Amino acid sequence: MNDVQQGKYYNKILTIPNVLSFFRLALIPVIIWLYIAKGEYVLTAGLIVLSGATDVIDGFIARRFNMVSALGKALDPVADKLTQCAMLICLVFRFPLMLLPLGLLVVKELFSGITGLVIIKQSGKVYSALWHGKATTVLLYVLLLTHVLWADIPQALSEMMILTTISMMIISFILYGTRNLSLIKASKAGVKEVI
Repeated sequence: MNDVQQGKYYNKILTIPNVLSFFRLALIPVIIWLYIAKGEYVLTAGLIVLSGATDVIDGFIARRFNMVSALGKALDPVADKLTQCAMLICLVFRFPLMLLPLGLLVVKELFSGITGLVIIKQSGKVYSALWHGKATTVLLYVLLLTHVLWADIPQALSEMMILTTISMMIISFILYGTRNLSLIKASKAGVKEVI
């Protein structure tokens, strides 16, 4: 690899969006510590909002300044899902029903991750999140923030929010599963699909 190629390679890794994704990963242990060890629920919520904000910002920067990279497409959802999983695990101790979105999230992401790796291996492409994935993310963050800040939330409201989030997760799971399996099938058949 010559100097020019090496420079391009590092530029695709050390982009502002990727740095922001690494920052979000670094926030996870801090968020857990503040919530579990310190009981600082407002600060915890603040860091969750900060994490979500950097998610929006890094996506905007990547598209606006042509900093989209394969690493970024993979790293961004990983940071997102690990943050969500970490907080759902924390909340399970106060809200046992959080086991449902947690379990579904793990299954959904394992399936998406495995099929996504197959797609990358076959086509060399990393596909971006779709509208239903983004809608699921918004609902999850609303669910997390509400339960972090509202310790004595009425059970009926809590259950309604959890079930609403789960419903959107199932829809997203089905749509992503259909897309990924179609891409794998098309790749095996040597057909180029644009999704």
